[in-house]
Amino acid sequence: MPTLVEVVAYDNAWPGAFAALSKHLASLLGSTVIAIDHVGSTAVPGLAAKPIIDIDVTLRGPEALAAGRAALVADGFVSRGNRYDDGVWAFAKEGSPGQRVYLCPPSSDTHRRRLIFRDHLCQSRETAEAYAAMKRRLAIEFAFDGDGYTAAKTQFIDEVVQRAGRG
Repeated sequence: MPTLVEVVAYDNAWPGAFAALSKHLASLLGSTVIAIDHVGSTAVPGLAAKPIIDIDVTLRGPEALAAGRAALVADGFVSRGNRYDDGVWAFAKEGSPGQRVYLCPPSSDTHRRRLIFRDHLCQSRETAEAYAAMKRRLAIEFAFDGDGYTAAKTQFIDEVVQRAGRG
């Protein structure tokens, strides 16, 4: 059954939800963790977002990814596979807010681009507002098509990353 794509106003509880999940992931994955980063729209203060905490966990290497995948599944996360063709593995867990965890190998281009995009949205209120308006419009257009919603944002994100990556 398709899930409603819902974009809501920023929730001041999101940073705390990230902090709690980050602490849990660090404990669960241990010394294989290089970094845990809050990515996605919930990481940008004031930005409307789907109520899902997106977290990139950078692990030490390919051998850590297999153990990390097993640990997340044992913890109740649902594997969504290698969705970016660069070794990034996606996992989801229902809740309020929802949780998406991405296990990233070192030097992941997907992870690097997410950080550039997040940081630019934090620094540019104008870009963040344009992104929020587009997301609200797309949430209506793709109300029950999460993949279509995500795909429709790609060009905007790519342009911001390209512009921001130069500076």
